[in-house]
Amino acid sequence: MLEADCAQVLPRLPDAAFELIYIDPPFNTGATRRHRRLEVTRDAAGERVGFGGHRYRSTAVGEMDYADRFDDYVGFLAPKLERARELLAPEGTLYVHLDYREAHYVKVALDAIFGRDCFLNEIIWAYDYGGKPTRRWPAKHDTILVYVRDRERHLFDADAVEREPYMAPGLVGPQKAARGKRPTDTWWHTIVATAGHERTGYPTQKPEGVLRRIVAASSRPGGWCLDFFAGSGTLGAVCAQLGRHYVLIDSNPQAIAVIRKRLGS
Repeated sequence: MLEADCAQVLPRLPDAAFELIYIDPPFNTGATRRHRRLEVTRDAAGERVGFGGHRYRSTAVGEMDYADRFDDYVGFLAPKLERARELLAPEGTLYVHLDYREAHYVKVALDAIFGRDCFLNEIIWAYDYGGKPTRRWPAKHDTILVYVRDRERHLFDADAVEREPYMAPGLVGPQKAARGKRPTDTWWHTIVATAGHERTGYPTQKPEGVLRRIVAASSRPGGWCLDFFAGSGTLGAVCAQLGRHYVLIDSNPQAIAVIRKRLGS
């Protein structure tokens, strides 16, 4: 892993070296993203009352933040996406994880960089958490754009992907229902649970279940994967579980500290 601006590191990486590149760049929400980590312990003098009337004390154990604001978001991303294409192996695939506000602009840029024939999928990751406005439909999804280096040669192993339950198992029969179905391009998957074992405290951490589908489908055991907006290091954690090599890059020292702790390196 490298603590550095990816714009300086990407030119130094070898061309055509990666079967999979996944990036989760800043979403350009216009806000400063902050996450405060709390440790809750039982304390008779604590400020919070919980189950059974017991009192608890909350202690701040860390805070992370970064500015999520760009005047020209596509201009910020495009040179990195151009280099990502060069870094992909002939059978390689790029996954770009985006906010709904920017996905359509970035897709136009990716069409120009890769060619429209190399657009493979628009994956919708749907979840349900946080506030729900009452004057519009609540925005509860991210977009993951998928492009390949070569439409005729790209790697995609559908059988390696974990199956999921049928929404109407009674319509397919017991044998199919027991086996489950391959995921489509719409993924219903929860966020990282506040008290879950995956939780690192990083503000934009993505769940391992989402990355596991990507790594399993678009890379092989022993292959190389790259994330140059590594954040909490979820790609690296999944690659380690599935027997892939990985390169993680992030310019935020807080992210590197989280990754080192998470991956034990």
